[in-house]
Amino acid sequence: MVVLLVIATFAIFLLIDYLRNPQPALELQPRPATQPQLAAAVPRPRPALVSGFFLPENLRYHPGHTWALSESPQLVRVGLDDFAARLAGKLDDVTLPQRGQWLRQGEKTWTLRRDGSAVEMVSPIEGEVTDVNQAVLLDPDLARRDPYGEGWLLKVQAPDAKTSFRNLLGGTLARSWMEDAATRMHRQVPAALGAVAQDGGVALADLTSHMPDADWTRLAREFFLS
Repeated sequence: MVVLLVIATFAIFLLIDYLRNPQPALELQPRPATQPQLAAAVPRPRPALVSGFFLPENLRYHPGHTWALSESPQLVRVGLDDFAARLAGKLDDVTLPQRGQWLRQGEKTWTLRRDGSAVEMVSPIEGEVTDVNQAVLLDPDLARRDPYGEGWLLKVQAPDAKTSFRNLLGGTLARSWMEDAATRMHRQVPAALGAVAQDGGVALADLTSHMPDADWTRLAREFFLS
């Protein structure tokens, strides 16, 4: 009986206290808006390094050291490869074909100039030129500094792109071809490559910077098949 009386008294006290000091209603605080998480910047994948030269595996290569990339079933982007960029050296001018011009695979297509000498390079694809890289026309050396990126040269509408791509090199064949090109270059200009093949380093940015113009022209034409 005493216990019940104590419990009842305690309950009465709680009721009186509640009536004298009503608790404010809980305010629902708006939940902070979820901040969108910024996606981490995706770095450009580093291409494979073969005998001192970068060789992206997603491209196909012409033996004249030009590359092709399929952007759609019939639209192909083309440019010069890392070996060609390092052999070309610092460029003074690049002459590109006009829009609407028809190219044939393996045909001389654009011209590189440095120190008064000029060499031509061949197209890796057959089709009609639909676009030229204006940035390279304004800054010719861009083709050497970033040959696989901002230094691309042309876009070509290729109605029979599949046939053209079957004639290009990729995968193991491309690696073997690049290794052979590096070996041939080392025989002719030993100081240009040094020990890059042995220590996994990168070839010089300008392989023939100290070579006479006549020798540079001869060597470039030999490797560019022009």
